[in-house]
Amino acid sequence: MQIANLGFPRIGRQRELKFAQEKYWRGETSQAELKQVAKELRRTHWEWQAQAGVSLLPVGDFAFYDQVLTLSATLNAIPERHRNQDDAHVDLDTLFRVARGRAPSGKDAPAGEMTKYFNTNYHYIVPELTEDQEFSVAYEQFFEEVEEAKSLGYAAKPVLLGPVSYLFLSKAVGSDFDKLSLLPKLINTYADILARFSEQGVDWVQLEEPILALELDADWQAAISSAYEQLKSSEVKVLLASYYGTIAHHQALVSALPVAGLHLDLVTAPEQLAEFAAKLQPEQVLSLGVINGRNVWAADIDLIAERIAPVINDLKGRVWISPSCSLLHSPVDLDIETELAPALKQQLSFAKQKLSELTQLKALLSTPADSAAKVAIDTIVARCVARREAREEAADQQVIDRVAALKTDDYERDTVFANRQSIQQQKFNLPLLPTTTIGSFPQTPAIRGLRSRWRKGEITQEFYNDQLRQVTRDTIERQLKLGIDVLVHGEAERNDMVEYFGEQLQGFAFTKFGWVQSYGSRCVKPPLIYGDVSRPEAMTVEWAQYAQSLTDKPVKGMLTGPVTILHWSFAREDISREAIATQIGLAIRDEVVDLQNAGIGIIQIDEPAFREGLPLKKSDWQAYLKWAVDSFKLSAAGVTDETQIHTHMCYSEFNETIAAIAAMDADVITIETSRSRMELLTAFEDFEYPNEIGPGVYDIHTPNTPTVDEMVELIEKAADKIAVRQLWVNPDCGLKTRTWDEVEPALKNLVQATKVLRRRLG
Repeated sequence: MQIANLGFPRIGRQRELKFAQEKYWRGETSQAELKQVAKELRRTHWEWQAQAGVSLLPVGDFAFYDQVLTLSATLNAIPERHRNQDDAHVDLDTLFRVARGRAPSGKDAPAGEMTKYFNTNYHYIVPELTEDQEFSVAYEQFFEEVEEAKSLGYAAKPVLLGPVSYLFLSKAVGSDFDKLSLLPKLINTYADILARFSEQGVDWVQLEEPILALELDADWQAAISSAYEQLKSSEVKVLLASYYGTIAHHQALVSALPVAGLHLDLVTAPEQLAEFAAKLQPEQVLSLGVINGRNVWAADIDLIAERIAPVINDLKGRVWISPSCSLLHSPVDLDIETELAPALKQQLSFAKQKLSELTQLKALLSTPADSAAKVAIDTIVARCVARREAREEAADQQVIDRVAALKTDDYERDTVFANRQSIQQQKFNLPLLPTTTIGSFPQTPAIRGLRSRWRKGEITQEFYNDQLRQVTRDTIERQLKLGIDVLVHGEAERNDMVEYFGEQLQGFAFTKFGWVQSYGSRCVKPPLIYGDVSRPEAMTVEWAQYAQSLTDKPVKGMLTGPVTILHWSFAREDISREAIATQIGLAIRDEVVDLQNAGIGIIQIDEPAFREGLPLKKSDWQAYLKWAVDSFKLSAAGVTDETQIHTHMCYSEFNETIAAIAAMDADVITIETSRSRMELLTAFEDFEYPNEIGPGVYDIHTPNTPTVDEMVELIEKAADKIAVRQLWVNPDCGLKTRTWDEVEPALKNLVQATKVLRRRLG
């Protein structure tokens, strides 16, 4: 039995990669210095994996921005606007230009579109492919890292997104064509890559085809068969890996593929083990993904060992044990969390500790060599039993009873949207194409420094609040000067849109270093939902009231919705996600009602992670959508008709979930659409979305300032699909990560673009 790993986080346990990237982007360090930080991180991470018994170390899981973008560079699939026109060379700066929206000249160029990687909160840069696309090996990072691992004495297992999933995740540009027409040329370049690996002495390559968890049509299934039939002549062994869901619906297809090994995600779909184990080809290896790569709770390895022991015995040496997916989605190292309560800490496992769980699992599945080994095994089992007993004792019966008492009426507004819209128009008297922002404004170094000093006890609560009131006043005044119609208070008091609320809710706990990568250098630190959730007291009312006292214009109350709080936390696994979402929905409902009673007339309940929780199989969607919609409606339904409820969603494909989004019955929805040039609005056009909508016209994920003309064009595109009376004008997302020097010119142009169209439309 061999211990394996699909991939490891690259940010470093102290986010060393993030800080090195940002210093390089600011011109404070050289590329050589950035690469040295990366090299040291890889060395450390490989050492940890080797110490845990991983014999084939994943290489290629490291990326300076995004692993899909790294693969695009390797394949020479770089948009022309980001290329050096007089040089075919692709280097690290090329990748950064694609990700950050730059031309080789240094001028602005549209960044590569970014969207979420399947049902995760990780964002990848979407490959752009043309009908006449050519592929060739153009970027050397994969091969350099193989040599780097070899120089340290490690056997490398390169990790790449598989060719069919790469095409599936890509975007056709320039013309409408079948992306699968590019597969033959793409396979030739993959064959070249595998040949290079073979020349380097590589034995195994991990090719990931997560699209196998989807319900694929005949053409995409045929593409899988064709691709791996053509790659079977490679001299390296291929481990075909899929994750995030079951692939049992493609069992016949997958079991027939000429690959040397198969990896299964047995955390999301343990039931598929027996079916694939029974159909394994002679000499084929089966990798069992039994440790959860997407959550932080310690595994019940005694129960796992009991479940997989028969397969271990049957396959005799052809089994690998591993995490369910790459550990990219997990924080790096629990050892440095010195401030967690011991009772909670023993319930947790980060990436480094998950490797140790595999070591312990191997010990449980082995025959004890001596009495000491037997004692060690008994200790492992006793810890698992104690953790389960502790979870059972932590229940909050009051919360459980409140959920049980919910009725159908608790999920519904008093009247239908058309009636509410009329009442709200009379109350707010907003102009055509009302302007607003999504919620946050720049979190400057001064704000972050102030918060740090407050947390360390270096300043008093009174001084801290006084400084934040000054920031809030300044934020309101800037918006008034710009002429924005519906204001926000800027969220200067908030560290993160989920963590801020979790800190004020029962059932949540927090780490100090539990960071995971969201995209590029952007990292998030999800809270831990360890118990039943409730709201002891108001969370946002005081700041909302203060901001509203500064102006006669409406100021939105800003909340994070239950689905997003759930998905962007590390949620407990002993009760259903539906039950957790309902508990959070009740807590947010209490806050919404308090905001309304405090005089806040517009309340935004953000749900950017709404689509993220979708099962990968469409046939499983309805059950999820039902409880996700219900939890949002529960949070919003306690107010009167004149209170306007907004929600925000970003980086989501809406076409297939538009009916569910409409069922949420938010009075206004704001969405990300600028990078897609309003393509996402097709869903709202075809569906005839009944409520009001604000398609983003300012891409806040790049430092670029959109012009008035560019925004006018985007609003006009939106007006071609959505009735003007339904439209709002706003940025794509919150402005927390931008600077005021970037934000103010962009918002000035946004307001001016709106004025141009108001005059044009009369």
